[in-house]
Amino acid sequence: MAEANWYVVHTYSGYENKVKANIDKTIENRHLEDQILEVRVPMEEVTEVKNGVKKVVSKKMFPGYVLLHMIMNDDTWYVVRNTRGVTGFVGPGSKPVPLTDAEMRNLGIKSENVVVDFEEGDLIVVIGGVWKDTSGVITAMNHHKQTVTINVELFGRETPVEVSFADVKRMN
Repeated sequence: MAEANWYVVHTYSGYENKVKANIDKTIENRHLEDQILEVRVPMEEVTEVKNGVKKVVSKKMFPGYVLLHMIMNDDTWYVVRNTRGVTGFVGPGSKPVPLTDAEMRNLGIKSENVVVDFEEGDLIVVIGGVWKDTSGVITAMNHHKQTVTINVELFGRETPVEVSFADVKRMN
């Protein structure tokens, strides 16, 4: 299987969040979760002073650009390139160029491998987030997104829920 890399997509100015939402929706609809792993609009905290009042606000680090962690192939290229608001990949011609690890470190995005002490079929309890104090059996694990999927009973039905590795622990 090909390796996933980070790519940069150019968008219409102000459309970054819409493009992210559209790509996320397309990933879900076409079941490309294993090929397009993450879509990011890099943000930074900036202190603004207006009328003598200091305020911390989030601003886009690169207006007009969206970062994608994906496996590049014809399908993923087509899906991203034909998303409304996308003008193209960053790179010469129509050939996308992946970012290097050094460039990703400068952006504060690290590729870290988290080692966990649970696997599919294990009973876990959620220790943080919205599903805190919920327990369930792991039905799927996504090491790229660092999430587990468990089934939770919701309105009398089994519903799959995705929870971060950091928010779960194995029951003894």
